[in-house]
Amino acid sequence: MHGTKDRPRLFVFRSNQHIYAQLVNDDSAKILMSVSDKELTVKKGVKKSDVAKQVGALIAEKAKTAKIEKVIFDRGGNVFHGRVKALADGAREGGLQF
Repeated sequence: MHGTKDRPRLFVFRSNQHIYAQLVNDDSAKILMSVSDKELTVKKGVKKSDVAKQVGALIAEKAKTAKIEKVIFDRGGNVFHGRVKALADGAREGGLQF
């Protein structure tokens, strides 16, 4: 996968406790923007998949302000299931196309 300025790569990193999303331009080897669940104010008892969906919506909102509509989804070797799928759904609902 290779992201460009017009269509950056949406990279997802999932750890046991947190989830991160980055928009990467591979042509210039720069991270355009990044979001993690640490930026959200999450109450205890909320499912990790719900938090991941909020992270997807937040990256889509930031991408809209930068006038980015289309991305390439890179799940980072993770199975497209659970939190990774929830993040993708949140990004799609936020307006990103991939």
